[in-house]
Amino acid sequence: MKFLDSLSIPREKLAAFQLPAHIAGTVAALLGIASLVFPWSYSHVALDDVAYAGAPSALQFNYLGLAIFVAVLFAVPLVVRKPGKLRDAVAWNTGAKFGGIGLFVVGLVAVLAIGLETGGLVNVDPGGWIVLVAGILALVAGLVLDPSPAPSMGKFKTPRVVQILAIALGLGAVLMAAAFALSLDGAGAFLFYLVFAGVLALTLVRTGVFGWLAQCAADNKQVLVLAAFVAAFVFPFTQNGSEANMSIATQVLIFSATALGLNIVVGLVGLLDLGYIAFLGAGAFTAATLSGSVYAATNWHPPFIVTVLISGTVASILGLIIGTPTLRVSGDYLAIVTLAFGEIFRITMNNLDGTDGPRITNGSNGINNVPELSLLGFNFGAPHTLLGVEIGRFANYFWLMLVVLAVIMVVFVNLNRSRIGRGWVAIREDELAAEAMGVNTFGLKILAFAGGAFLAGLAGAVKAHHDVSVTPDQYVFLESAFLLAAVVLGGMGTVLGVLVGATILKLLPEKLRFFSDYRLLLFGLLLVFMMRFRPEGLIADERRQLEFHAEDEELAEEVEEDLINYHDHYNPDALVKEELK
Repeated sequence: MKFLDSLSIPREKLAAFQLPAHIAGTVAALLGIASLVFPWSYSHVALDDVAYAGAPSALQFNYLGLAIFVAVLFAVPLVVRKPGKLRDAVAWNTGAKFGGIGLFVVGLVAVLAIGLETGGLVNVDPGGWIVLVAGILALVAGLVLDPSPAPSMGKFKTPRVVQILAIALGLGAVLMAAAFALSLDGAGAFLFYLVFAGVLALTLVRTGVFGWLAQCAADNKQVLVLAAFVAAFVFPFTQNGSEANMSIATQVLIFSATALGLNIVVGLVGLLDLGYIAFLGAGAFTAATLSGSVYAATNWHPPFIVTVLISGTVASILGLIIGTPTLRVSGDYLAIVTLAFGEIFRITMNNLDGTDGPRITNGSNGINNVPELSLLGFNFGAPHTLLGVEIGRFANYFWLMLVVLAVIMVVFVNLNRSRIGRGWVAIREDELAAEAMGVNTFGLKILAFAGGAFLAGLAGAVKAHHDVSVTPDQYVFLESAFLLAAVVLGGMGTVLGVLVGATILKLLPEKLRFFSDYRLLLFGLLLVFMMRFRPEGLIADERRQLEFHAEDEELAEEVEEDLINYHDHYNPDALVKEELK
């Protein structure tokens, strides 16, 4: 409605267009459904082969589901006019508005992808143009609609069985969506599906469905965590033995684990670290040196459990070395120092070649032929058959990283909820005030640097065996920038947000190879867009969300209500007063 207000269109005039807008939006969605009868492209190379009439591809079936959902959002207010449980449960108008925008964006991406992949828009068949026309009509109809009142679906008291079933179905849908996304080969098909998934998720958020799912998750946190790890464990069984996809998935987990360590420094304490990739490299080089490789400088080959602890310890010692003299500065100066530390680490690893320094890392050649990991007699490099499915090398490392990631998540969550975590948040909010109240600010900052570095060292130990080779060029400033971007994009101070941000930033370059030369431009635009429309991140905690949206009175009331409930639950005096009343 801000767009309409900028056009100086009186709201009373828009009231007369509500019914036609609902009808037009429904017709647009039905028109999008009808597009599947026609071919979208003349050539079979576009998207995932959308050139057949009456035989939709997998991507077209996804578009069909979105079109049906948008049709329901536009049509229900036409059928149900009076307020009631069904009308008030979902924000129909708001959902239809974003659904209409989504149909337009998906249709536009489809037409552009077909044109780029086939050599021109002349190869777009009638079905593709129908999709675009349907999107334009749905966009106009959605912009005219008045926003809906706040949905009441999130306040429903749902039986526990239904909540658990919803969690299971939701995680199952996420699992299948991830498996399908990795199975797409073409960049155009992957981009189309990515836009489709984003549009569908945003529409579900605006309708209030995600609010209800969030309430279900909050009421069953243990079930959610268990179901999430079960879904992640099942993921390799959905890849049909694809080693390439499992390698990407394992790299995503390594990147996510490292980003969680950085989240302690940036998200909880508020210190800007631009050289964090050095701690991952320290763990990787330590594990490679102790791996028994013929290129390693030492012949000591301890068990992997010991190697992991040593790798984390070496990384944390580096954190202490860099943190002790530099953490007395802050802001831009700290960022410059950490940036220099990252470059010093890379240059030092290059110089430890036996010529400019002692032979430890073999210089720019690195430590190659790192042997496959063997833990308790299990060889991670050999394929195994499990439940009749052949599990390859990268799937084994994927499961190992799940365990490492689980440990890191437990450490992060417990630190965040502890007295140490509250001290970190106090430093982030106002370091001078925290110090005046008796908080040991310097000690806590050192602990954050060392603790975050230790977690990165754990991930680096697994990365050394996964990559088989460790070289200094793997740990450049650009990787530190991506880690920081993952924390900011996902939501500083949260676990799920960082996992989502790390997945996006690691997965996109792998699937959009044609954009590799411009990925910095892509990430820059993405961050600018986030700072403008979602500065707290994709998944933010309530405190940061309120900081960035202080003018949102409804959000402030929700946070205040949560704080009151928490205070009453843990304050016996308040309970006594309530009983006396």
